[in-house]
Amino acid sequence: MTTPPPAPEPLTDVARLSDAERDQAIEVLRDHAVQGRLSHDTFMQRIELALSAGGRAELDSLTADLPTQGRLSRMLVRSVAAVSALGLRVQGAWQNPRLPAITLPTAESAPLRIGRLPGNDLRLSHDSVSRAHAELRRDGACWLLRDLGSTNGTRVNGSRIIGTASVRPGDRVSFGESSYRLTAQ
Repeated sequence: MTTPPPAPEPLTDVARLSDAERDQAIEVLRDHAVQGRLSHDTFMQRIELALSAGGRAELDSLTADLPTQGRLSRMLVRSVAAVSALGLRVQGAWQNPRLPAITLPTAESAPLRIGRLPGNDLRLSHDSVSRAHAELRRDGACWLLRDLGSTNGTRVNGSRIIGTASVRPGDRVSFGESSYRLTAQ
């Protein structure tokens, strides 16, 4: 006698959540956290639950206890966020040309070493700059900036780099709290 094949699993009516649905729930949670209606711990727990939610009901339960905003309130919050972002872009555009310049190396030569030690090619005396902070070199048609394990980090256009990042003329680079603008010769 043979064993019958296992019965197929029953089909479920649960539709898979889209990224947009998850993003919308996360945005609601973020707005309420910013307004002080959710503690940081509660916010983080609900974000994790939103990312692992299996269905719409699970997602809806994460925001069910929060007061709903009217359309006008949501529009106002989005408008303020857009104006704030514009302010940051204007501030960056205003400050970038005023930064001191670092000229990018012209040929594939030894890397330009940057740091606080006297033996560096570019010596920066600010306390937030590590003794051997970073190096800048040309590699073919591009320039590479490498953080050398600095304490306060190396940033390119505001984003901290880990390891090596490609840079180009006009980029804003920061070594600790010292900021510069890269220029070509």
